[in-house]
Amino acid sequence: MWLTLAFLSAALLGLYDVAKKKALTHNAVVPVLLINTALSSLLFLPVILSAECDLGWFAGTAFEAGKGSFEAHALVALKAVIVLTSWLFGYFGIKHLPLTLVGPINATRPVLVLLGAVLLFGERLNTLQWGGVALALLSLMLLSRSGRREGIDFLHNGWILCVALAAVTGAASGLYDKFLMRRLGDPAFVQSWYNLYQCLLMLLLTALIWWPRRHTDRFHWNWAIPFIPLLLSCADFAYFNALQQPDALISVVSMVRRGSVVVSFACGALLFGERNLRSKALDLLLILAGMWLLWMG
Repeated sequence: MWLTLAFLSAALLGLYDVAKKKALTHNAVVPVLLINTALSSLLFLPVILSAECDLGWFAGTAFEAGKGSFEAHALVALKAVIVLTSWLFGYFGIKHLPLTLVGPINATRPVLVLLGAVLLFGERLNTLQWGGVALALLSLMLLSRSGRREGIDFLHNGWILCVALAAVTGAASGLYDKFLMRRLGDPAFVQSWYNLYQCLLMLLLTALIWWPRRHTDRFHWNWAIPFIPLLLSCADFAYFNALQQPDALISVVSMVRRGSVVVSFACGALLFGERNLRSKALDLLLILAGMWLLWMG
């Protein structure tokens, strides 16, 4: 069951990347991210109200959440900081880079999660799974070659650095999620409160960073914006419920979720008319082969 949830999360994440790219094209990043976190908070506000006011609206369902101790709230607030850091880097990167380049880079993120899972949670991989990791690393090297054909130098491009930092902090978030599920065991509590904490943090960042520059860094409404929190919330809900199951492996769940690259790559080619698809498709096939080896292992 946890693997089915992981695949569902992957499909939704692919559409989430497409919505981000559409919403951020020629648009200010910070207010788009603020609206995203605000709408996500509104989606889960009934879950918080039900738990805090003992209303029992979601009793017996997957949306039932506990009240949580001070320690629990502190742990979730830390998750909000980690995720928001990853999102800020990732949003700036996806705004300025082709989706067919960003997607495969993000698809290698499970390699970092894997190393952390082995070191922190004692997970062990067999020969096939290590082969999958090797293919993922090879695909990343080949992807840098594809980027150079579009004038994007992986070693000296600031937006590539943003995507890389988003991948590192995203991997840290994935490992921290496994810890939270073991420590708290309450996916609805974690998801509802971390969305709210992110929204509060984004209000502060918007006031300090974007509002003084609003006349030069202009924001305009795009109907793709409301689909960002909707798709992400559904993807995260499936993801957290997968991790909650005792036999779930964070390294496998994280790798399967990166299958979202198939959706984002196809949409990058069809909807955004991105170039140099043949060599990128080869890199993508190597990533998918790596995921298949991990699955078989």
